[in-house]
Amino acid sequence: MIRKMLSSRRAAGTSALAAVALAAALATAPGASADEHNPPPPPGSSAVCAFYDGDGLTVYGEQGERVSQVQCILANRHYLPWSAVDGTFGPETLLAVQRFQANHPPLTPDGLVTPATWSALWHAGPDRVTPLPYPRA
Repeated sequence: MIRKMLSSRRAAGTSALAAVALAAALATAPGASADEHNPPPPPGSSAVCAFYDGDGLTVYGEQGERVSQVQCILANRHYLPWSAVDGTFGPETLLAVQRFQANHPPLTPDGLVTPATWSALWHAGPDRVTPLPYPRA
């Protein structure tokens, strides 16, 4: 029991450190600044995506931290407007995931956020291939 508590505390500390490192990377990454097509996050929110750090299957209709993480990364990658980061995997998020997958072969644009899609999301840079405005469902 104590080992389990210590490992979860260690994991929480690691997540916090990862979030700080991600914030520093985003602040200095080329193309990380706001542009006219993708304004900065609204007041009270953050460009740092620290909702979830796993790679569990995330699908249409789900709600929660995994969905918020997908949406935040997609917003950072210019596939989704910041106003759509709401923790609900709806039509707008589905289209954004499919566009992201189509732009990152060998991913299949099926809208399922699998471990392979998570990996691509974590490692991709801002998208300049598909310009905004975003398609409306």
